[in-house]
Amino acid sequence: MEQMIRTEPLFREQGYLKTVEASVVGINDRGGIILDRTIFYATSGGQPGDTGYLEREDGSRIAIAATVTGRTKDEIIHVPDAQQPVPEIGEKVTAAIDWDRRHKLMRMHTACHLLSAICPHPITGASVGEEDSRIDFDLAETDWTKEIATERLKELVEADHPVFTRWISEEDLAENPSLVKSKNVRPPVGVGRVRLVCIGEGSSVDSQPCGGTHVARTGEIGEVHIGKIEKKGRENRRFRIRFGPLPA
Repeated sequence: MEQMIRTEPLFREQGYLKTVEASVVGINDRGGIILDRTIFYATSGGQPGDTGYLEREDGSRIAIAATVTGRTKDEIIHVPDAQQPVPEIGEKVTAAIDWDRRHKLMRMHTACHLLSAICPHPITGASVGEEDSRIDFDLAETDWTKEIATERLKELVEADHPVFTRWISEEDLAENPSLVKSKNVRPPVGVGRVRLVCIGEGSSVDSQPCGGTHVARTGEIGEVHIGKIEKKGRENRRFRIRFGPLPA
């Protein structure tokens, strides 16, 4: 059995880092590259993993097509594109993410948190995309229209609320179960603490467990709208978030 290697996840506290120097500490049996530290977010919680490249000391680059977790979320694997060279253990590299793509995902992920704040129903599923994201709510009937939801989102975006993270103990989370908005997925436990993403002064807009990357203020999201609200089953409504103004 391969030994699990832990990677320092710099993206959790420094979501705006675009490059970082790191060392190769492992290559798994499928050619996945493990670094001692990384800014590459690994697919989790509905947010896709980062893409980008690792630049070697000779200036050549290894294209990274995906980033995933291994046996735990501490094992972060950089998956090279096909036909890429494999670095040596101990080699120094500069890790660089596709920033334009990441920033869109950060904006979208934060917009999804705003939607979950204005529509306070249990979440049954979610997916963050570069241009189109969705949240599924446990909601049988609704008076929501895409126009009303878009206007509420616009208000929160234009208010330019701060977005920040803080950590609480697992005991604190157990005493405040309403912080968890997902109906079926619970935050990972066993490490003693849980990361919250908070919006608004004093978390006045929202606060929920999340390991993803987000913008620093809601104004950075830019213009977004609800493209459609779909019925997905007897008690499920899917809200689709897209960039740009609501089409006429």
